[in-house]
Amino acid sequence: MSKPKTPTTAETAAELARVQAEPLLPIEKQLIAGSLILGVVLLGILYRVSQTYFPTG
Repeated sequence: MSKPKTPTTAETAAELARVQAEPLLPIEKQLIAGSLILGVVLLGILYRVSQTYFPTG
């Protein structure tokens, strides 16, 4: 059995250039927005907890 040929960077770039871009589905947009909002909320909670239990002065 022979090893499969690993494509070069140029071949990969050419293949990606040929592929047509697909728009995001509405559910994908909602998942992205939800993840970003959750991240910001959790950062706020972490900041609040750290200020409460580990005051700096």
